[in-house]
Amino acid sequence: MATHGRYLVTPAASSTPAPLLVGFHGYGEHADRHLAQLTQIPGSHRWTRVAIQGLHRFYSQSRKHIVASWMTRQNRDLAIADNLQYVNTVLDTVKASHQTNGTLIFCGFSQGVAMAYRAATCGHHKAQAIMALAGDIPPELKVKAHLDWPAVLVGRGDKDDWYTSDKLNQDFEFLQSINVSVQSLTFSGGHEWTEDFRSKAGKFLSLHDQ
Repeated sequence: MATHGRYLVTPAASSTPAPLLVGFHGYGEHADRHLAQLTQIPGSHRWTRVAIQGLHRFYSQSRKHIVASWMTRQNRDLAIADNLQYVNTVLDTVKASHQTNGTLIFCGFSQGVAMAYRAATCGHHKAQAIMALAGDIPPELKVKAHLDWPAVLVGRGDKDDWYTSDKLNQDFEFLQSINVSVQSLTFSGGHEWTEDFRSKAGKFLSLHDQ
């Protein structure tokens, strides 16, 4: 049985082949909101930006918006497989319809962070980096051997009660233990995007911009 998803693309400003910045929104958000956040990252105009929306849609509390989540605890392993296949298909389509230069970075916020980690380590498209804001590494990835991990930027707000400093430290120490190039940023704020993180993300993108 097929399920149809939704994704949004903003092409790079230049007509030459561009790197890809692919993002995953948080719980109860949608692709439009995440694309707007990606576009606010300094230097992102040089990248083709893709915001992929979760397959599990529902109405927001106000019932004014259709929002989504990536998965629940029910049939977790099957949902992970479905999501990875979905992301692979989206990227196949984007690469077939847009000029790209081979550079790929995944970016996740909150619940979408897990998808960024999974897509980068278990997907069909090789990534050069991951930007993870306010979300932790999925537990199953920490016990899988021989995964190809790219560079990682991890961010959290100092008032974030969900992605705590302990969780960030655990992720940072794990990535260091497997020799992954990792940077971290703790900024003033909560479970949110901020200008401080966008600035750090822009500098991180520039390291991989070809």
